[in-house]
Amino acid sequence: MLYLLAQWFHFPGLANLIRYQTFRAGAALATALLIGLVIGPRFIDMLRMKQGKGQPIREDGPKTHLAKRGTPTMGGLMILIALMGSVFLWMDLSNPLVWACIAVTAGFGLIGFLDDYDKVKKRSTAGVSSKARLIGEFLVAGVASWIMVAHIGKTDLYLPFFSKVYVPLGPIYFLFSAFVIVGAGNAVNLTDGLDGLATMPVIIAAGTFAIIAYLVGRVDYAGYLGIPHVPRAGDLAIFCAAIMGGGLAFLWFNAPPAAVFMGDTGSLALGGALGAIAVASHHEIVLGIVGGLFVLEAVSVIVQVFWYKRTGRRVFRMAPIHHHFEQKGWAEPTVVIRFWIVSIVLALIGLSTLKVR
Repeated sequence: MLYLLAQWFHFPGLANLIRYQTFRAGAALATALLIGLVIGPRFIDMLRMKQGKGQPIREDGPKTHLAKRGTPTMGGLMILIALMGSVFLWMDLSNPLVWACIAVTAGFGLIGFLDDYDKVKKRSTAGVSSKARLIGEFLVAGVASWIMVAHIGKTDLYLPFFSKVYVPLGPIYFLFSAFVIVGAGNAVNLTDGLDGLATMPVIIAAGTFAIIAYLVGRVDYAGYLGIPHVPRAGDLAIFCAAIMGGGLAFLWFNAPPAAVFMGDTGSLALGGALGAIAVASHHEIVLGIVGGLFVLEAVSVIVQVFWYKRTGRRVFRMAPIHHHFEQKGWAEPTVVIRFWIVSIVLALIGLSTLKVR
């Protein structure tokens, strides 16, 4: 909103900084952080009053988690309020890529909210059926993919580590991009099982893609690095910064022992947002590297379910894989911090793909 006002009225002096993406990215991070920290305490109190017993805890999970009974969920709403407030204040709202990412974030957030609400209401960990969730997610992702392709005009899959090497997917790209968005949303959702475990890797991934989106949006930098140039993609760096600010504010309250859980409301929305940003910047494969921790968590569940159905035996003591390490005797903070370290290393590898070509 402020950007459009600056364009229309040609603000003088320091106010002219609003026209610069780097300034607005920093402002978006600070704004989302401030909103989250201000609304956090009252918002958590409201959730505690509304939900009573809080999020249901799996009886077959690690026994240490039983002490978390009574902790409210749907804390992702706090992130979304901070994120959206910052986005609408600082982003160029005439950009179709921005609206595609907003649609995914809000749409996935709504699906996650309905799932969380069903769990709290029925006092069950089941929630909305997986089939209904996937249908809703693919519908949202499909619409967003259509918006992005209509703006970008490309249906190519670019390969990392190679300069301007791509695979033309044609119409298949719509299905592929929707799969990336839905896969990212659910992978982050599966990772969100310990206090702070999903939040920091999301912040790290968002920071990484803030850099990627900015470079992709600059024709000079994109040409120098040999990466695809996507007009107006630089605005998504501001979106990523707002994710970081909202995530940091939430982490303030989600740090062990958590005062609130993110719930599917936040994890689905943030994962879907990362997927949408990766599609918009044509760095889908790089998301698999930067978000490798999320991929590992999702694969551990797939492998566990597949192998158990085939043999009746488990590959891991418990899936997702963070529970496996808990069952091996790792303390929860140990698992969380070590997984954060893995996320940082993967982010650095992902950034290296910009230069190693």
